[in-house]
Amino acid sequence: MAKISLRPLDDRVVVQPQEAEEMTAGGIVLPDAAREKPLRGTIVAVGPGKMLDSGNRGELTVAVGDTVIYGRYGGSDIEVDGKEMKILRESDILAKVL
Repeated sequence: MAKISLRPLDDRVVVQPQEAEEMTAGGIVLPDAAREKPLRGTIVAVGPGKMLDSGNRGELTVAVGDTVIYGRYGGSDIEVDGKEMKILRESDILAKVL
């Protein structure tokens, strides 16, 4: 995993989506237009946590290197160093893959 030159703010994380499947389980090759956007990715950067009313920062429950599942329409798509990335709030993450 390459180090990226991006640091998210508050409770945001940067996720590198996994590649879309090129073939179905039955062996049919899918063209680019038919591939669904991946809903799984690896966290490559995390913010310091959301500022709480007490003045402290809340800890994130995910860390760099975690594989996560996120909502289809959550976050913002960006390009960093020629790679597609997604910036999500921690609340947009549905699950951590163990």
